[in-house]
Amino acid sequence: MAYVPLEKLLDKSDNSIYKLVTLASKRALEIAEGKPKLVQADTSIKPSTVALFEIEKGLVKSASKKKE
Repeated sequence: MAYVPLEKLLDKSDNSIYKLVTLASKRALEIAEGKPKLVQADTSIKPSTVALFEIEKGLVKSASKKKE
């Protein structure tokens, strides 16, 4: 089983677990629906884990809202 350290992921999501979970779940759903993976991963690895790998590498980022 693949392991992605939480400390590395929190840095990519402004230290917000909520943002991290939301980003990972949306990306995992995209992968499950057939969007191409941005990292090389074995077919046995679940979409949620692939999404976490993509976030760790900085390939997937959350869109930040602009303040008015």
